[in-house]
Amino acid sequence: MQALVKPSPAPGAEIRSVPVPELGPRDVLVRVRMASICGTDLHIYEWDDWSRRRLRPPLTFGHEFCGVVEKIGAEVQSARPGEAVSAEMHIACGRCLQCRTGQAHVCRSLHILGVDADGCFAEFVRIPESNLWKLDPAVPAEYGAILDPLGNAVHTVLAGEIAARSVAVVGCGPIGLMGIAVARAVGAGPIFALEINEHRRALARQMGADVALDPRQARAVEEIAAQTEGGGADVVLEFSGHADGVRTAFALARPGARVSLLGIPAAPMELDLGNQIILKGLTVQGIHGRRMFETWYQMQALLRAGRLRLEPLFTHRLPLASFAQAMEELRSGAAAKVLLYPDGQRPA
Repeated sequence: MQALVKPSPAPGAEIRSVPVPELGPRDVLVRVRMASICGTDLHIYEWDDWSRRRLRPPLTFGHEFCGVVEKIGAEVQSARPGEAVSAEMHIACGRCLQCRTGQAHVCRSLHILGVDADGCFAEFVRIPESNLWKLDPAVPAEYGAILDPLGNAVHTVLAGEIAARSVAVVGCGPIGLMGIAVARAVGAGPIFALEINEHRRALARQMGADVALDPRQARAVEEIAAQTEGGGADVVLEFSGHADGVRTAFALARPGARVSLLGIPAAPMELDLGNQIILKGLTVQGIHGRRMFETWYQMQALLRAGRLRLEPLFTHRLPLASFAQAMEELRSGAAAKVLLYPDGQRPA
C-alpha cells in the first residue's frame, strides 16, 4: 500500500510503498477514506524538539481519519467488513491505577497510533477492536475524520458548568474553533474569541463567536471585562499553548472562574500564581485528550442532534500525494482542517 512515511530523523516526509499491516486476533484493518492533518503532524513533518524526543522513524504518521472496515481478526466480535468507522488513537494499558479508576485518558503508559506506532496517513490502518468507533450514517463523513480533535474540544468545553456561562476562547486554531462551536451548541454565551490571525478570527465568527478580538490590542482584556457582569469570563478555554495566550487566559477570567488548559507550552513558563490564580479563587484544569469513551458518547449525541456546524473548518481537500502543499498551507496559517485522500479521490 501507499503511505506517508517519516523515513528518518530529519525534516520532511515521503510517500512510500509499505506492506499492508498484518492483523492480530483482536485487530481490525480499516481502509482509510480520508485523513485529517493535526498540528502534531506538522511538528513531526518539521521535526521539532518534541518530535526528536518522541519519535523513532521510520513511521507512518497521522492519527485523524475515517474509513471502512476491510478485514477483521479471528477474535473480533463487534465489527464487520463494510462498516464505516473512526477510532480513538490513544491506546491505554488497561492495568494502571488511572485506567482502572476511569482515567484512561491519562494512562501512565499511553501509546498513540501515528506517534508511537504506524498511523493513518496510508491506504490502510490497523486498529485494536477496543479502540474502534462506529460512525452514525447520519453524521457527515468529513466529521468522522476529525472526531479526534473534536473530542479534545468537547472534553475541554464540558469539563465544567458551561450552559448560560460567558466563555472566552484563547487561540482559534482548529480545536479552538471547534471549542467555539461546542460551547455555542450547549448554550454558552456570550462567546469571545481571541486570536492573532485575522483569517482565523473570521472563522471564529463563522463558528459562533459573538466577538472576535486580536489579543495584542491594548484593551482586549478590558473590553471583555466590560461586556461581562463579573468583570471577566465565567469560563476561559486556552487552546493556543503560547505563553502569552496562557497569561491572557488568566487575565480574562473573572474571580471564581474556571480556566481549562488544552494548549501545551513549548517550554516552562512563569505565572503570577498569587494574583492571577489563588487570590482570584480560580478552578484550573489541565485537559489531555478525550475521556475514553465518555467524550465519544458526548460527541455522538451532539452530532446526532445536529447541534454542531463544522463545515467552515474544512478549508482544503487534497490527495495524500500533495502532503507538502498541505503542510505549507497549515504552516502559513491559511488552513484550518486539511483533508487528505489516500486514493486521491474525494468520496462522493
